[in-house]
Order: sequence, then structure tokens, then C-alpha cells
Amino acid sequence: MTSTVGLGVPVPKMLPITGAWTLPFTVYLIFLSNRVVYQRIKHKQWIGDQLKSDKDNSGNFENPDPLFLDGRCHLNFLENVPYAFILTAIAELNGADSTTLNYAMAAFFALRVGHVELGLRGKDTLGAGRPIGIFGSQGFMAAMAAYTAYLVKGHWGY
Repeated sequence: MTSTVGLGVPVPKMLPITGAWTLPFTVYLIFLSNRVVYQRIKHKQWIGDQLKSDKDNSGNFENPDPLFLDGRCHLNFLENVPYAFILTAIAELNGADSTTLNYAMAAFFALRVGHVELGLRGKDTLGAGRPIGIFGSQGFMAAMAAYTAYLVKGHWGY
């Protein structure tokens, strides 16, 4: 797989796995962002992370502030996904197995979606998807970092 640049110099596609996974992650990010926008329009709350009427509602797990909840879902996604893509890209650039990377990114995507849809948006914001998503995402990061370190072990003399 190559494309030509400039005077017809062939350039290989360097990150096809990472590139392929940008679509589902971006679509879900836009979906999460639109939930925040929906709350802002619905409640005419153009700035801030909580509804004006719910300023004293922080920490209420039974009836969470909808703008705060959707904002946290969006931010939690943004806190984890970029670093996962960095780790995946570094692994891919260092010769990681494409099947392994595809399965890893599929699992990570499922963990992030589960964290929101089955966790934060679950009953009392404490659905089963929340701890599975959190600890699964941390496991993904640790495993991907370890896999990448393994891929470059020759650099350390092993």
C-alpha cells in the first residue's frame, strides 16, 4: 500500500490500523459531543458544566445534573482515547502485529462505550460498565505500553 507524493515518489501508508480506528472513535466522540450540545440547547445553558438550577446537585447519584453527566461522559472519553491512539501508533510504527492491534483497539472501543453507556449513564451513574471501562482502559494502556516496550527490546540490549 503506497501513495505518490510530489514527483511520484512512493510513500507507504505508515499507520493503517491506527487510521482505520479513527472513524468509529470519531463518530462516537461526535455523538458524545452532541449530547452536551443537546443539553445546552434544551436548557438554554450556553456556558458552564452544570445547569443553573442544579448547582447544588453535584454528587447526587440518583438524579445527576444532565449537563454535568453528559459533559463528564464526553471528557472521560477525551481523557483516555488520545493516549490510547498514541500508544497504538507507536506500537504500529515499531512493527506490532496488525491483528493484535485491531483486536486491542476493538476491545478498547468497547470498554470506552461500555464505560459511558452501561456505566455513567446506568442506574445511579454506577452501572457495571463503569468499573469495567475504567479498569479495562487502564489494562489496555498498561498492556499496550508493555507490548510496545517488548517490540523495541533490542534497543535495550535484550
